[in-house]
Amino acid sequence: MLQTDIDTLLEQARQQVGTAADLDTLDQCRVAWLGKTGSVTTQLKALGALPPEQRRQAGQRINALKVELQDLLNARREQLHDQELDRQLQHERVDISLPGRQRFQGGLHPITRMRNRMVDIFTSLGFQVADGPEIEDDEHNFEALNFPAQHPARAMHDTFYFPDGKLLRTHTSPVQIRAMREQGIPLRVIAPGRVYRSDSDQTHAPMFNQLEGLLVDENISFADLKGVLQQFVDCLFERHLEMRLRPSYFPFTEPSAEVDIAWQQRDGSNGWLEVLGCGMVHPNVLEYCGVDSERYTGYAFGMGIERFAMLRYGVKDLRQFFENDLGFLEQFA
Repeated sequence: MLQTDIDTLLEQARQQVGTAADLDTLDQCRVAWLGKTGSVTTQLKALGALPPEQRRQAGQRINALKVELQDLLNARREQLHDQELDRQLQHERVDISLPGRQRFQGGLHPITRMRNRMVDIFTSLGFQVADGPEIEDDEHNFEALNFPAQHPARAMHDTFYFPDGKLLRTHTSPVQIRAMREQGIPLRVIAPGRVYRSDSDQTHAPMFNQLEGLLVDENISFADLKGVLQQFVDCLFERHLEMRLRPSYFPFTEPSAEVDIAWQQRDGSNGWLEVLGCGMVHPNVLEYCGVDSERYTGYAFGMGIERFAMLRYGVKDLRQFFENDLGFLEQFA
């Protein structure tokens, strides 16, 4: 192996590596020179044919050539990489003078907003929030609340029953029964939550949200009930609204009443609009829960959260709350 042969190989390699236009071409050069069948590898394999006095010197020179070629390849690879990065920066650069992309933030669902608002009002009046299971038994959902055995609400077409006799609660009143039994008297609670009834149209849904309240103590009267409801309505709509109570019937209250508020109609005239039901807790309900109905009295009320959300937000169709239309929901963000 002559010194001139090594120098010739090095010069050829420098020329090929230096003219490699991209990383793929450079890798081809690496294989051609340093691969298993490359020129430098072939020279190393041919050392055995040299006389012993030349073999050591030639081997050192070929190894030096191999190291130098590797350095050339590394330098050219880094150079090509930098060129590619410069090219990307030229064509993919960001114009920082452009306005930024708008980030859309989610918001609370209107039903959640209304529930929170209603809870805040009643807790400010001294009520505590109580909770209970959505899958109930007949005792808590009907029996303890003085529902007669043949009451229509017990029928299959109104209530969702399970094969084992359990049911999806039709109101949050069972929470009041559990609260009286577990917490005792005096008691002042509200029970917001989902309830289920077999009904579906423009103003009704098979699943909806309800908030019920219960207060039991000594010397509680219907006047206390009306005062609390008037405060609630005025706070919710942020203005004084005339309110009236009409006689009604609920199995768990006696006397019972429907609550109407003065509300502007679509034609601009004022009319009465029913918004909730209420009444004095029936003595049978108190006695069922172990409360002395001669000593204690109480009132209860119940209202649909969707009902008040429709009124406050001007929504005409209840189903809009459940269709997940972004154009509708973004109004409340």
